[in-house]
This record gives sequence, structure tokens and C-alpha cells, in this order.
Amino acid sequence: MSDQFLQHLVAFAEAGNQQKIQLEQVTHQGWVMEITEDGLVMSTGYNEKVGKDVSISMDELKHAKLFFWDTKTNIWQAFVSSHDKY
Repeated sequence: MSDQFLQHLVAFAEAGNQQKIQLEQVTHQGWVMEITEDGLVMSTGYNEKVGKDVSISMDELKHAKLFFWDTKTNIWQAFVSSHDKY
């Protein structure tokens, strides 16, 4: 993974108070818990009984649409960062 893509994912994880990752077949909403060389782990759901951790690979992330919950406007915003040139 390039350093630029890693910085992109870190900025995404820090954006808003929740993140949403839209893949081709499924959308995950929650909080980014960990970023590794292989991908990231997202905690979904609202508590330990309903929520689960989801691993998303780097290949999936490179083709995913990323969103964050903007608390100022109370809507999902598409995530774009200065690191998008990876």
C-alpha cells in the first residue's frame, strides 16, 4: 500500500463521527477501528450484541465509495481528501 493511500485512509477514519464504505455488493456503516497493510477493520452496529467487526481488503477499498457523517449538516458527505492522487 502506498503512503498516500494510507494517509487517505487515516484522513477518512478521522472524518466525521461515523464512516460508511460502499462496496459493489454491500455497504458497511460504523467506525474504523484499525488500518493495516492488508486493509481496515470497521466496527458496525450500535452495541456489542448487534455490532460486528468487518475486515475490508485494500483491493476492495481502492474501488469503494467512502462517506462520513457530517455533524454540522447532519448528512452523509462523500469523502474526498488531498491524498486522493494515489
